[in-house]
Amino acid sequence: MTDQYPFKWRHFQSDIILLCVRWYLRSALSYRDLEEMMRERGLRVDHTTIYRWVQHDAPDLEKRCRPHLKATNDSWRVDETYIKIKGTWTSLYRAVDSQGQTLEFLLSPTRDAEAAKRFFHKALHITADSAPQAHPIEEQVTKPTVVALPTTLTSRVINVDKNAAYPKAIAERKAIGALATSVELRQVKYLNTLVEQDHRCIKRLVKPGMGFFSFETARRTLQGYETMHMLRKGQVHSVGKGDIKKQVTFLARLFGVAV
Repeated sequence: MTDQYPFKWRHFQSDIILLCVRWYLRSALSYRDLEEMMRERGLRVDHTTIYRWVQHDAPDLEKRCRPHLKATNDSWRVDETYIKIKGTWTSLYRAVDSQGQTLEFLLSPTRDAEAAKRFFHKALHITADSAPQAHPIEEQVTKPTVVALPTTLTSRVINVDKNAAYPKAIAERKAIGALATSVELRQVKYLNTLVEQDHRCIKRLVKPGMGFFSFETARRTLQGYETMHMLRKGQVHSVGKGDIKKQVTFLARLFGVAV
């Protein structure tokens, strides 16, 4: 298997694998639901096989999509929601801009200042404004593109809730120069309604599986959920919001699958 042909030497056809992965990460389905749907189409695919496909390909999906994301703006909305792992609630930190475009996400076993610091460290070292725009989308996704990401993402204002960990984390980022001292911190609850509403799109996908059984399983699956959510919101260049055909074509070309 190579980066250019990620499905090489797999037992099933590449288009079937990508279809199952895409459906699972896009819709509120369980692995057994997908097993039954494939059986209706004359394909016998065990739900555990689909699970392995998702675990293997969801992180790769995020990696391949990142270079093609549009730039986000400099007004952030940061909040955390909760995901159940082995019966224990775990924090999922998420950030969107003022237009509702996803900035970054981080699954953390704790909800404290250290977790907030890790989240901002990750968010400030990943930028959506790094997508190659010199070539049309058909050329861009033929091969995975390696892009040198900027070390920081400029932010003008960061809105958070009353969690005391956020001011500490942001103060530390400013102290080490990772965040400009001019960045404004706002703790205004109603301004975070946007990110709180966005949480629902991820939570509805988690519900059919009734939680996760390991932190690593959750982390990998959430990478896929978040990436498909960004694609559906129109955050990928040349793929409009709600344009299902272009979304399917983009993913197929991203993984080198014939369409």
